[in-house]
Amino acid sequence: MSARMSALADMVTPGNRLADVGCDHGYIPIYLCQTDRIPSAIAMDINEGPLERAREHIEECGLSDRIQTRLSDGLEKLGGDEADTVLIAGMGGCLMCRILICTENNRIPASVTELILQPQSDIASVRRCIREIGFCIVDEDMVEEDGKFYPMMRAEKISDGGEENLFVNWKNKSMINFAGVHPGIPAEELADAFGPVLLSKRHPVLKRWLEKELFTTNQILKQLEDAQPARGNTGNSPADALSPARDRKNKVTERFRELLHKKELIAAALSYYDDTRVKRS
Repeated sequence: MSARMSALADMVTPGNRLADVGCDHGYIPIYLCQTDRIPSAIAMDINEGPLERAREHIEECGLSDRIQTRLSDGLEKLGGDEADTVLIAGMGGCLMCRILICTENNRIPASVTELILQPQSDIASVRRCIREIGFCIVDEDMVEEDGKFYPMMRAEKISDGGEENLFVNWKNKSMINFAGVHPGIPAEELADAFGPVLLSKRHPVLKRWLEKELFTTNQILKQLEDAQPARGNTGNSPADALSPARDRKNKVTERFRELLHKKELIAAALSYYDDTRVKRS
């Protein structure tokens, strides 16, 4: 078990039945069953190859009676009362959102009350998606392994009348504080970008990642500044407006603005670490 997989396994609520979507080798359900953290699991994958490897490992560990393997596109083959926790890790955020958002073939079964997610990209989109499907982030962790950073989150289903519990508690503990420090930046955008619980914890791994991202962003901004045309070359003639060079310049300008906004968000998150005026959650 790698540090990333161990951190994901630790997020699963003891006693829950697990569905591991995109199970790869099946290491997490095997570990959780071996340690009796969970009673049973379903290891699922869209490809037969990874599923066969998981099946072999499960049989080697003598856990075939507790861990099923199932060929499935996302949650398509998961029954309505077979799992309490869905784990999805190691895939892109857009694909993860496609799996989570209700469609004809993919839906979250009624019995599932917990999501453990570790997206590789588009992480802000995943955090927004969690809200859209009626879940709420209640815990987060971040692991650095072999020079790469892995944010992960645990979300719980908001029950009927949820305005009185998880969502309100999350906003009160994790978002209002952010707004108090940086009123010019929407609290929800900051929370989605970097994680409401990671920020409220002042997570040290997140801080290292933010510092690395700030350094990289500054380098790219400097390169874009150096690539800008001379001030005297305005490129405002009718011919220039339709030229490939003008189009490239517009794209560079748009990219420059995106990076400036990213830098502003990172700076806000980093200063939040050091701001003693904010009461810690």
